[in-house]
Amino acid sequence: MFIDSIHLYHVRMPLVEPWRTAYGEDAAIESVLVRMTSGSDEAWAETSPLAAPCYSPEFAAGAFVLLRDWFAPAIVGREIESGEALPRRLGHFKGNPFAKAALDNAWWVLEATRLGVPLHRLLGATRDQVCVGADFGVTDSIDALLKKIAVAVEQGFPRIKLKFRPGWDIAMLAAVRKEFPTATIHIDCNSGYTLDDVDLFRRVDEFELAMIEQPLAHDDVVDHAKLQARIRTPICLDESITSVARTRQAIELGSCRYVNVKPGRVGGLTNAVAIHDLCRDAGVPCWVGGMLESAIGARICVALAMLGNFTYPADIFPSRRFYAEDLSRPDVALVKNEDGVPSVLAPNTPGTGASPHADRLAACTVAACTVASAAL
Repeated sequence: MFIDSIHLYHVRMPLVEPWRTAYGEDAAIESVLVRMTSGSDEAWAETSPLAAPCYSPEFAAGAFVLLRDWFAPAIVGREIESGEALPRRLGHFKGNPFAKAALDNAWWVLEATRLGVPLHRLLGATRDQVCVGADFGVTDSIDALLKKIAVAVEQGFPRIKLKFRPGWDIAMLAAVRKEFPTATIHIDCNSGYTLDDVDLFRRVDEFELAMIEQPLAHDDVVDHAKLQARIRTPICLDESITSVARTRQAIELGSCRYVNVKPGRVGGLTNAVAIHDLCRDAGVPCWVGGMLESAIGARICVALAMLGNFTYPADIFPSRRFYAEDLSRPDVALVKNEDGVPSVLAPNTPGTGASPHADRLAACTVAACTVASAAL
């Protein structure tokens, strides 16, 4: 497939309410949207490293510049014959998986569009529906959190994820477990702790959680292996999983018993599928995470989540969960499966069927540019 042009948009999307985690607070989500064209075909994709380098070393403004000045020029005007060929083309650029994911995701959506097939089918999925969980950040009070969780439990969400950070930890968790003694719950630490906190995590063992997500440093697999050997609760790696090679190392070291896969964080769908397959073959279950993307990015996550080893409920949210108006369309919506569990359906249209609202894109755009082939 010959890549004619790449259009880049650094966007800032205001949230309904601030999202609070161990690494800080976001009042808006910053992403980079990509429109990639080949002949008469076009496709939209998204990568969302956030506004500041707090979740990972990357951030949206930096990703935009990298894409504009280096990564997009390496792709435009060239034949990219497969998903695997694109990462190879960018391989001499070190790191920056979120920025690379913008192009990798766009290539996959464009190829599915060109072939007239839904993205999840092109990725190899055989199912069309996956259940999702409910996530809760740090709230103003424990009582406020309990009320929100009660609504999610009433709605049938199969698991609850709680942000966990110093000062919002054991007391919060004890209150939630007391109120919801049988609910499937896990905590997400967003790299907020060190190996010196092993006694804290031994106390967490008492609450019979499904997992502890990313308790230690964002780039660590060694200390996570040491911690996993000293506690009962399974560890899930998120921020630490940035490549296929890092996933292999984590599995070999015993650093985790679950893996969270986010297309942006691992460099795009090509690596995401490879990580899924590696974990499947090693007997390590996975689940798909999200970065509070617009519907463009969320639908890419939906397509990925249809693969068979994504067995834990996904972090995929309806558009109205975080945005008064989604930048993109159609909105992501939840359905109930045959067991009454909130789920998402894979779009049955070529590609993902997602694109931005023109007026909302204009209102949210911080910077934009086009990288085009000289032949155009």
